[in-house]
Amino acid sequence: PPLARKIYAGADLFLMPSKSEPCGLAQMVACRYGTIPIVRETGGLKDTVQPYEAWRDAGNGFTFANYASGDMLYVVREAVYLYKDYPDAFGRLRQRAMECDFSWDVSAKSYEGLYNETANLW
Repeated sequence: PPLARKIYAGADLFLMPSKSEPCGLAQMVACRYGTIPIVRETGGLKDTVQPYEAWRDAGNGFTFANYASGDMLYVVREAVYLYKDYPDAFGRLRQRAMECDFSWDVSAKSYEGLYNETANLW
């Protein structure tokens, strides 16, 4: 764990090109440390990493849909370009990533809302 924390804290980008991922915790840890995740849109990775959108300065990482090296490389280059050429925008992205709340409180409220919605249908 101490070495892992140093790696997360010392990195700027975190690549997780999983073919399948039921949940994934590493991308959430990366966000907490301000290490921007680059993930393939699958399972929990798609649920937790919102793609960067320059036009509205939103998102908390970078994503790609196809399990293809060319698609991954394109997104990696996009992330490096933002880091290198637009440090202010990258800093805002990093701040949003660190502010993500992946706690059980968020999930519990979501489930509570679904439960109430379903209960009101009866």
